[in-house]
Formats: sequence, C-alpha cells, structure tokens
Amino acid sequence: MRYAHEVGKVRAAERALMARVPDGALMQRAAAGLASVCARVLPAVYGSRVVLLIGGGDNGGDALYAGARLARRGARVHAVQAGSKIHDAGLAALRAAGGRLLDGDPEPAIAGADLIVDGLTGIGGTGALRDPHARLAALASAAPGLVVACDVPSGVDAGTGCVEGEAVHADITVTFGTHKPGLLIDPGAAHCGVVELVDIGLGDDLPDPDVVAARPADVRPPEPGPESDKYRRGVVGILAGGDEYTGAAVLSTGGAVHGGAGMVRFASVAHPVELVRQRWPEVVTTVIEPGPHEPKVLERVGRVQAWVAGPGLGTGDAAESLLAAVLATELPVLVDADGLTVLARRRDLLLRPAPTVLTPHAGELSRLLGVPREDVEARRLEHARRAAAELSATVLLKGSTTLVAEQDRPVRVNPTGTPRLATAGTGDVLSGLIGALLAGGMSALDAAASGAYLHGLAARLASAPHPSAAEAPISAYDVITALPDAFRSI
Repeated sequence: MRYAHEVGKVRAAERALMARVPDGALMQRAAAGLASVCARVLPAVYGSRVVLLIGGGDNGGDALYAGARLARRGARVHAVQAGSKIHDAGLAALRAAGGRLLDGDPEPAIAGADLIVDGLTGIGGTGALRDPHARLAALASAAPGLVVACDVPSGVDAGTGCVEGEAVHADITVTFGTHKPGLLIDPGAAHCGVVELVDIGLGDDLPDPDVVAARPADVRPPEPGPESDKYRRGVVGILAGGDEYTGAAVLSTGGAVHGGAGMVRFASVAHPVELVRQRWPEVVTTVIEPGPHEPKVLERVGRVQAWVAGPGLGTGDAAESLLAAVLATELPVLVDADGLTVLARRRDLLLRPAPTVLTPHAGELSRLLGVPREDVEARRLEHARRAAAELSATVLLKGSTTLVAEQDRPVRVNPTGTPRLATAGTGDVLSGLIGALLAGGMSALDAAASGAYLHGLAARLASAPHPSAAEAPISAYDVITALPDAFRSI
C-alpha cells in the first residue's frame, strides 16, 4: 500500500522527530532527496539552467538547499523570490554555491529553464493562490522545461486535493516522509505528475494512515482451492434490467461471470432474462412478474451469498419493492444506478445490520446527500467520508479518482483506471464484479476496492493491450472480456 497522512499528523510527526535530531537535519534530508530527483531527470546537471520558485515557508528552504546542491555540481541556478520573506540560511547556502537571486521580470528565466523547482507553498497551503504566487505558478505550468514540485504542487490542497484557482502543473512531485491525500485524489492528483516519496525518517512517528492506495500485491481476490465447488466459491444474485434498460442486465451479469463467482443467479422480467440466457448460458435465471412485489419474491431466485441490485432496474414502485426486499435480507448487498435513485428518497432502507455497498458517481451521490454535484466533484474525499458515515454503508465514489470510504477506516484510493471508462455500461460491469467478490467472502471494503482496481486494470488492458500501444476506445463489453487478463496480471 501507499500510505497518505493528513497535514496535521505530518506536522506532529515532524515535530516529534525534530526534537531528536540536530537543528536543520530534516530540511537537509528533504533537500538531498529533492536534489537527487532533480539531478536524475536532467540530461546533465553541469550547465543546466535551473530556476527555483521560492515562497516564505519551509518548502522554500528545501528548494534553496536543493538548488545549492545542484549549483555545486555546475548547474546555473537562479531563485525567484515570491513575497517579502525568504529562508535566509537556504539563500546563503545557494549564494555560497554560486547561485543567484534573480532581479527583474522572472518570465524569461522561467521560459528558458531546463528545470523549474516549485517551492512556493507547502503542505499547509489552502485556498486560491494570490499574486505573485499565482502568476509564477501559471508561468511554471506554461514553461517548456521540466517542473518539479516540492512536497505538493503549489495551489493544491495537500489534505484534500482541492484546487481553487491557479495551481502548478508538475511533471514530478517530490514529497517528504509520507504521501499526502491531495497527491492521490483529483483534481489535485492531476497536477502532480509522477510522485516520488523521499524518506526523511518520519515512519516511527506517523499514526495510522488516513488514505491508502493499493499496489498489485495488495489486491487478493478469493482463490478456489482443491475442495472448491460452485457453491463454496460464492453465489451472487443480480436484480437488474427491465424492458427499457436491457443492456444493464447483460453487462452486470457479465461482470459477475468474469469476476470469479461460482454461480450467478439473475432475476428480472421476461425480456432481459431471455437476453441474459442467450449471452450467458451458465447463469441461472428467474423470471419475475412486473411489480410491485411482496418481500417473499426473492425466495424464488434461490440461495445466494450476496446481492447486486439496481442497474437498469427502473425507479418506480416495482423497483422500490425489489430494493426493499433485497435490503431486508441479512446478506451483503451492492446497490447501483437506479437503485441509488430510489435510495435518495428511501434512505430508511439502509437501516440494516448487514454490509451495504453503494457505488454512486458524483451526480448520484449529490442526490443521496442533497448537495450540488459540483461540490462533490470539488471535494471528493470530504463527501465520500460523509456519505459513508451518514448512510452507514461502504461508499465507492466513481470518477476521475475512485474512492472507497467506510466509517472509521482509511479511505481507499483506486490507482488504476483510464478516462476510456467514461462510456455507458462500465459501471454495470463494476457492480457485477464487486458482487462476485462479495459472494466469494471478501469484506465490503476489500471487495469494493479490489473490484475497482481490477475493473480499472481491465479497462487499461482493453484499451491498450500492449505496453507500447496507444489507447483506443473501448466498450463496456471490452472491459468484461479483459477481466481474466486483469486477474492474471496481479
């Protein structure tokens, strides 16, 4: 896992460590790591043109000391001071190494630099940048040279990933001690480029993380053993589709079939059932009459270990009665799509002891919480956590950064995926996949996070099956067919 900690916890760990080490030791460790990354990405350090954008905080000091190290190796280093304050000892070190503080208009120097180091603000920066910081951030982002951000790109809220106004677009972000949530969550993550973590010795002083991102070794879907049969591997029941949205039935069922379920049971009205039978003959199907339905309607479907409800189901009385029936069970239930629309008016259905997974996009979560969609998109972490607490559910918030939140647990950030997933039906596939993992015995949090990882990975493999290939458009069905390769790759 990659671990991320909120700013207050990072500051507390830094204070605890600084009490045990000589003055300035942490800054020198950070500067050494920053300079090492800068030297590695430059074609040659000697003779390179380096511009440091320096604010008044510790990140400005980190950048100045790193600039001094580069100057001693022959780089031509110029510092641009933003505001009235500067780290005096760092500036003295830069000057002693041959670097200079730039006078006059910085634009020509920034435009002509091989490397720009962003040390304008630190992890404590919040809100929109103001001039001259905003102008310097814009100049750096537009410059042709490489941009390396110190700890966090200026203008990105390190704790949340929020961006209000101008922000540096970095090619590389060198962060110190631990990742920060804003480096992993959009829109901030989109400003970071490649994130390099420099160990400055905070490990023993850091508490449990607030946000985590999986690596391939962390994704462990259920594996069949020698004594496995279709029932031991997990039976997932799917309530999806209707006469209007038949594709959701086929796609969600396909996600479950290719997601490792031992058996998939599908129930709906006659037409989607017939389509599922034709496409997935291994699925056990049940025709249910148009509703509303009595709670005992599920008894006809057969025994399952987990349910998926909602994709293409409709939002009227019939869909509501099916959703009420499935949420009245003592089994894990995933609710998606139309089911979420029903829950927006029937949140009382979520008062249940069994695990519930909700998989909204920003618009669906805005209806569940009664907040504007733009607020959800701008503050994804805040709203995912709020939803998990208010709805007593595991909440998978889909989007450019997919988050999985559960109350009192670190938020999971999905590192896979591609914008090519923004096409109709891919969410239905994800629902079936997570349902299969739930039926296989995974916890709600692990099933949702693992499902998101495998789903995103399958989309990447479908879009670009070879490392050298350019991405191509994909359909939801392409994601289904790539799921076996995604499982194999982990």
